[in-house]
Amino acid sequence: MSSTAESEPRAKAEVEKAVPLSSSQRVQDWFLIVLVFVSGAVSLAVEIAASRLLAPYFGTSLFVWANVIGLILLYLTVGYYVGGRFADRFPRPAVLYSMTAIAALCIGAIPLLSRPILQWALTSFSSYSIGVFYGSLLSVIFLFAIPTILLGCVSPFAIRLRIEQVGTSGRIAGVLYAISTAGSIVGTFLPTLVLIPTYGTYATFLIFAGALLVVSLIGLLFFVGGRLDLPNHPRTRASKKRFFSLLLILVWLLTALLGVHGPIKPPSGTGDGGRLLEEHESAYNYIQVVQSEGETQLVLNEGLGIHSIYNPKTVLTQGPWDYFMVAPYFNNPPFSSSQVKRVGILGLGAGTVAREFTAAYGPIPIDGVEIDQKIVDMGRKYFHMDEPNLNVVVQDGRYFLRTTEQKYDLVGIDAYQQPYIPFQLVTTEFFQEVRSHLTSTGVAVINVGRTSDDYRMVDAMAQNMKTVFPNVYVVDTQRFSNSLIIATNEKTTLGNFITNTNLLTNPLLQQAARTALLYGDMREQQQAHVFFTDDHSPVEQLIDQVIFGEVNRIKK
Repeated sequence: MSSTAESEPRAKAEVEKAVPLSSSQRVQDWFLIVLVFVSGAVSLAVEIAASRLLAPYFGTSLFVWANVIGLILLYLTVGYYVGGRFADRFPRPAVLYSMTAIAALCIGAIPLLSRPILQWALTSFSSYSIGVFYGSLLSVIFLFAIPTILLGCVSPFAIRLRIEQVGTSGRIAGVLYAISTAGSIVGTFLPTLVLIPTYGTYATFLIFAGALLVVSLIGLLFFVGGRLDLPNHPRTRASKKRFFSLLLILVWLLTALLGVHGPIKPPSGTGDGGRLLEEHESAYNYIQVVQSEGETQLVLNEGLGIHSIYNPKTVLTQGPWDYFMVAPYFNNPPFSSSQVKRVGILGLGAGTVAREFTAAYGPIPIDGVEIDQKIVDMGRKYFHMDEPNLNVVVQDGRYFLRTTEQKYDLVGIDAYQQPYIPFQLVTTEFFQEVRSHLTSTGVAVINVGRTSDDYRMVDAMAQNMKTVFPNVYVVDTQRFSNSLIIATNEKTTLGNFITNTNLLTNPLLQQAARTALLYGDMREQQQAHVFFTDDHSPVEQLIDQVIFGEVNRIKK
């Protein structure tokens, strides 16, 4: 009895294997593989593009990434479950192709539908409304629910269709999941390395939506019930109706998207925002070049900070860049400008610091490290970043330090994006690397953002640097809510600054020093405490606390 029961499934499987597939079934199998591959690519491309869609409004912090990845994984989980149920109930290719066609149309509509929500999100920063911030963020991510759930249906549905024909579930499932994963690899690198930097986020959504829609429409037009469509088959006529309906929707969608003009977001310069000169989506940032109040300003991502300024009428900006020039004068007296012989800048931006150093110290060698080539291009185009003594290195700042043996009299770090800071540039290990590249009288200078009265981030950074450097000083800036943290490589005193700057003869350095003394609330950091390491760097949690504190302060 047992032997007979065991032999029946084996015999059935052997019969199923023995039945040769028709040519139409082979064509459909191959086309199903294409659909699985494209769907896998689209699912990851949508996730990558989603992060770039949100970056100009919400930034690229760990919090935003967690929301994007977590909710998309939730949508895919729902899709896997729903797809399996639908596949068992409606095991027909036409159903699968209809689902992916709808997913493609939804993906293509995301840039159009998200635009008013993202504009609404701008009010969250002007009014410090946490409710608007989270509401708009979740609203945009919710736009990905329907297409992502439908994409999650593809793999279980495709497995069901193939098993019905072949009868070897394990092998078929393995092959299809491998193909889907291969598509996901393409969907990860293609938008990141090619499409978004070259064509932009909106176009990336449309390219992948178009690819999925083409595959889906071909499937609807030619495949019904597991075989090539027959002209008079009732399902053929139904599939063709779906085909032409979806085609009409596609034409409408493309027409609507072509009508979307103007910048991705309004200019975010000082004053009233200014006039937008140019915008770009690079591999790393959303970039705006803005003309405002007589200045050319570089604005990145959510626009909470001005990253570079060029004013043809003056060198000084009254901003944090001016203070980099006078940081070396915390050294023991007498210290003169001739002792500043080489400067390194991590986070060159559009070259404001390099321009000021060249004007004040002459053509000393300056190594400017900037990770984003597009920012460098904008610096040369709009900010006159053409100093012959400036050596521009397009590279990650920390990697540059690890691969150079150069020593500097000043290492300036201006690579922090507001409001969130790259965690790897605030750690004890990073500051140890910085100190190893300083001369005996070298100084490290960090530009840190803050609010008008919340210095928690500044204090934490200064205390962390104090664990590496013998002396650390803090100077507030006249313009913008920034503080500069200056750390010296040898033991120094706060009084050195006044002694040394009294001997200055250069007018630019004299003015920057007077401003620092007048507005800077200059002070020494006495306490040393390790807040951030490469293993544990809760910098974003601290910034979240600062943001919530500012919201509560304004509400009161």
